[in-house]
Amino acid sequence: MAFAVQSLRNRASATRPLINLKKIMKSIHPEFMYQSRELGIQIDDMLGDPPDRRNYDRVIDALIGEFASGFEVGDVNLLSFALANHLVFDDAPGLLAESHQYDAGDAAKVLKMVSCSNVESGNALATVFTADPELARKAIITAFLYKNPKRWTDEDHSLDALQEEEDKENKIEDDEEQVAHGEDIAHLFDTRGDDNV
Repeated sequence: MAFAVQSLRNRASATRPLINLKKIMKSIHPEFMYQSRELGIQIDDMLGDPPDRRNYDRVIDALIGEFASGFEVGDVNLLSFALANHLVFDDAPGLLAESHQYDAGDAAKVLKMVSCSNVESGNALATVFTADPELARKAIITAFLYKNPKRWTDEDHSLDALQEEEDKENKIEDDEEQVAHGEDIAHLFDTRGDDNV
């Protein structure tokens, strides 16, 4: 019985952050949440282990140059990957509000909420915005959410944190299986006890 109670307590403490997370993130569109997490994974993969910042910067500079010269992006994550470290978010509350809708938004309004750290990245953003305003809007918001996780979630979405969460879920499943096996055994003992009376 004590084991079952402890198992329920473990389950309650493990699910509590998920309840808070839903409350905190209810206004962020799920696609933006997904894109910002994917962006984090892409950046971690590009940096490597141990991080090779010089190689990462070379890749970013090459992408910025391509986009500034009119290369068709067509991918939210690729553009946000290139711009994430060059964007200055001048209106964080406004960008957070604009993250409520993924497919419908005011691209010109979002563009006014950011500036760029250098001329080349500004040219890249302006060129992409002229060709595809919606893509630029989505990439800006995705980069904003990636760079400002504390504004929209209390959870750590690093690979280590996601692994830890998965381990917790596996432990809960193991605990449930053990309780279920224990109940089956108790049931067998009860039946035998009845037969012996």
